[in-house]
Order: sequence, then structure tokens, then C-alpha cells
Amino acid sequence: MSIKDTAEEWEVRATDTPFTGNKTSVRTDDVVMPDGSVARRDYQVHPGSVAVLALDGQDRVLVLRQYRHPVRQKLWEIPAGLLDVPGENPLHAAQRELYEEAHVKAEDWRVLTDVYTTPGGCDEAVRIFLARDLSEVEGDRFVVEHEEADMELARVPVDELVRGVLAGELHNNCLVVGVLSLVAARHGDGLEALRPAQAPWPARPFED
Repeated sequence: MSIKDTAEEWEVRATDTPFTGNKTSVRTDDVVMPDGSVARRDYQVHPGSVAVLALDGQDRVLVLRQYRHPVRQKLWEIPAGLLDVPGENPLHAAQRELYEEAHVKAEDWRVLTDVYTTPGGCDEAVRIFLARDLSEVEGDRFVVEHEEADMELARVPVDELVRGVLAGELHNNCLVVGVLSLVAARHGDGLEALRPAQAPWPARPFED
């Protein structure tokens, strides 16, 4: 038996969008269940995101500490951001986020993993990249605002992040998935066996 997620779409009898925000919206679908009944499902429609696990030569991960209002916490995270344009190349978006949030560039990019953050209530898909061979970017820094104005930046050893994840001290989805995927890849076929940075992404198709 092959353990692999597969595409499938059940019949939708009716759909409505009761809320439209700046970047996301809420959709209500009446979905036909396998027994023929119809159930209403509400979910957030999301453009998709990218995240970057940036690993330096001392085996440290570049992390940011930022206030997240919905959970009322300051979370340690890896650089991440929205796909601003439908069909946007996720690698280009990831490179932009690494520059804007950390003023860093990377020479080696690979796909670490792809995830749906909360598939029971949101269609957000995130591609998490591994970025290596880091260097500081010359020139002016990106002007930050809102929550990012209070953002902290650090480089933390991989082992310390793993300890924090397993101790329940670190909670950001992309950081947790990214760090544990890095460790799993190292103990598996190795980082060089990871997918190339331009690997297809069916959840958010893009052009090179």
C-alpha cells in the first residue's frame, strides 16, 4: 500500500463567500457526503505561503521573534510570507521574504517539505525551503511596519530548537515542521537528496 495524499473533489451543491478580507476570505460550501447527505463546511480561503529554514555554516537556524495577535504570544518563527500574486514562483517569494525579514541571501536552495497548515478549516498550503550558504545583503534594509517593527532576530543551533519543540516551548507551525524535517532528512537520505527548489507544487502551481 502506498501512503500518499491524493487529489479528490466532492460535489458542491452551493457556495457563498460571507466575508472577504484584504488577503483572505471565508467560504461556505454545501458538500455532498458519501451517504448522499449535504453538510455545510466553512473555511478560510488563503493564497498560500512560503517559509525559509535558513541554515548557516555553524549549524544555526535564522529565527525571528514576532507578536501574533490571534494566539496572544510572541512566537519564534522562521522567515515566511504570503504568495502575493496568483501563480507566483514560490522560490522567488521565499528569496524575497529572507531578504525583507533578515537582510540575508542564500546560494543553495532546496524544498524541505510542503504542508497544509490547518486542512480542516483553511486551504492554506505552505512550501518550506531549506536555504544554505548564507550571506548578508548589501544596501538598504526593507522598511518594516506593524508587528514586524518589534521583531527580534537570532541564530539558534538546530539541537536547541529541537529541544524547544519537544519541550513544548516552540509552537510556530513552520518552525516546528521545518526543524524536524531537517533532522529527519539528515537521518534519511541526506540533504542533497531533497527536492530541487523549483520542484512542482500541485497545491499552488507556478511558472518558472
